[in-house]
Amino acid sequence: MTAAGRRPTAAELIAAVAEFLDTDIRAATDGRLNFHARVAANALRIVERELRDTSGATVAQTLAGLGFTDEAELAAAIRAGDLDDRAAELTACLYVLVRHRLAIDHPGYDR
Repeated sequence: MTAAGRRPTAAELIAAVAEFLDTDIRAATDGRLNFHARVAANALRIVERELRDTSGATVAQTLAGLGFTDEAELAAAIRAGDLDDRAAELTACLYVLVRHRLAIDHPGYDR
């Protein structure tokens, strides 16, 4: 339990495991195991950022503004050419989606 007497959140647990892998395990290993510990820690940090993400409503609103509920529907519409006459709206939507994905997968990369 944390100092406030509550249980840690899933994001906090994942962050703790990522830190353990990145410090204790990597310090005690080398070669292939060290590399895999780093990859695992990075994957956990992505999951942690997804759990802490609060911009999902913005992404959903952006997709809804074009009439879609998810990215798969949007992709199908793009492939079908259904948005060819709405290029400016589509471009704005894609900017929001890409910036959101970068914020999760590669924080700071979009600056």
